[in-house]
Amino acid sequence: MRVDSWNGPRAPLREIHMKNPGTVIWVATLMLFGSAPGLSQSESEQGQGQAVVTVLPKHEGELPASVTGQDLSVKVDGRPAHVTSWKSFQSPENSLELVLLIDGSAGSAVGNQFDSIERFVKSLPPNIKAAIAYMQNGSAIFSGPLSADHAEVLRGLHLPAGSPGSSASPYFCLSDLAKHWPSEDHGARREVVMVTDGIDLYYPEIDLDDPYLQAAIADSVRARLVVYSIYWQGKGNAGNSSFENNTGQSLLAAVSEATGGKNFTSGMSNPVSFQPFLDELTRRFRNQYELGFTSSMVGKPQVETLKLKLSAPGTEIDSPGQVMVYPADTAQK
Repeated sequence: MRVDSWNGPRAPLREIHMKNPGTVIWVATLMLFGSAPGLSQSESEQGQGQAVVTVLPKHEGELPASVTGQDLSVKVDGRPAHVTSWKSFQSPENSLELVLLIDGSAGSAVGNQFDSIERFVKSLPPNIKAAIAYMQNGSAIFSGPLSADHAEVLRGLHLPAGSPGSSASPYFCLSDLAKHWPSEDHGARREVVMVTDGIDLYYPEIDLDDPYLQAAIADSVRARLVVYSIYWQGKGNAGNSSFENNTGQSLLAAVSEATGGKNFTSGMSNPVSFQPFLDELTRRFRNQYELGFTSSMVGKPQVETLKLKLSAPGTEIDSPGQVMVYPADTAQK
């Protein structure tokens, strides 16, 4: 680059050049980098993402507070993010797809919960399509398609036929479901209820770095799943130690926290009834919002941490701890 092309004062520059010829090279280099202020952050670009968020009143029976996007504070990967959209899912036109995923080794005692499951399915509004699948040999095996026809859904409800350990790992099965979700409706919320003890026989430790757990979380986040779980001791696991039961519940809680769901449990024993859990699930479906945001990102689409704070008084919020971030000009699927 010729120094004469610079538009600044020429006299001082000539003086510098005469006193120290090497200095003019340094000045020209400085001007070159100054003309590209974003060069030091060339790998950073604008990202975008979405999340399903649940906002509930703190006390049962109260109406939820009116919440706007201005009440939110969002951080993605520890960096402040900008709220671009905040809309309620309370319209009958907002579709939801729900899969009840039952552990194949749950045993015949789970049949005592079928009345609660039937009441729950029959109470679902028309905008919710549901299906029942069973964990078997590391896969999610569907007994029927996603459907808003309650009778069709319930025809697939039957006692699990698997033997102890037949689900291989509940997290294998969740990953399989996330990768092969039975719908292409990308505008629908995708929600899962796992009925399982959560014990990973392939990694029987209380360790949230369990690779199969982490893979299931990442797959669920990429597929935009909100994952709930109902703790249920499997067939052949009645003799599980308290350590094993704690392990299973800790892993299930990790999945729910990462995806914005909830782990329902009655301590270390099977619940007397699923009904209170399913009633709360219905309440959560009615109080969900879609959050859209933009944030800085580096590289290709990836899973990032999400932290969301809500300033509206009298409310509780459940948001996913992890979320997919895409380049701003990329369509989200």
